[in-house]
Amino acid sequence: MGVAAFLVGVMQAVAFAHVTVSPESATQGGYAALTFRVPNERDDASTTEIEVQLPTDSPLASVSVKPHPGWSYEITKTKLATPIEVHGAQISEVIGKITWTAADSKSAIKPGEYDEFSVSAGPLPETDRLVFKTLQHYSDGEVVRWIQEPASGADEPERPAPMLRLVPKGDTASSTSTGTARAALAAGSTSETGSGAGAPWAIGLSVTSLVISLACAATMAVRSRRTR
Repeated sequence: MGVAAFLVGVMQAVAFAHVTVSPESATQGGYAALTFRVPNERDDASTTEIEVQLPTDSPLASVSVKPHPGWSYEITKTKLATPIEVHGAQISEVIGKITWTAADSKSAIKPGEYDEFSVSAGPLPETDRLVFKTLQHYSDGEVVRWIQEPASGADEPERPAPMLRLVPKGDTASSTSTGTARAALAAGSTSETGSGAGAPWAIGLSVTSLVISLACAATMAVRSRRTR
């Protein structure tokens, strides 16, 4: 059990060290509030700049950036080789990159900390996923490139890019099936644990209560006879 707990902790720490986007999934054709979580995985430098590249092969026509205290942002637009039509309008230029920069060392993401940067984007294209390649800049000049795309059936790459899974309209069950399955599994595990551990205790308490009750009844009967 100790080894298992240790491994779970290690796996959680490794997963948390990645730059990720939430939610994990969204619906095609809709809009979504996307949050990029950026942890600092260094113990001797701070994160001072974040570059998030928006996919241009499946472009997002509308992107709004949420202001972040202590950080400024810069938008870089990209010309599309093939314009897209959104709500009857032809879009030939979209946001291709967002760069957040810390105003000073106090605002930077320090060792042992993380920060979150949010945007609103849509309409989400009719594709199965969006990959947001991200560059993380540190105060000592190092740049960590979270740009590796996961391959089907392969292990997670060392520097995976944040990825948003997209599901067709009306397919809400598939987007929530993982969470529902995990919740059901957790509930089942709790129920089984409670039943397995609680049953012996319940039986023991019942037997003890019965013995005490019989002893009290016998004592009262003896006292009653002596009084008579």
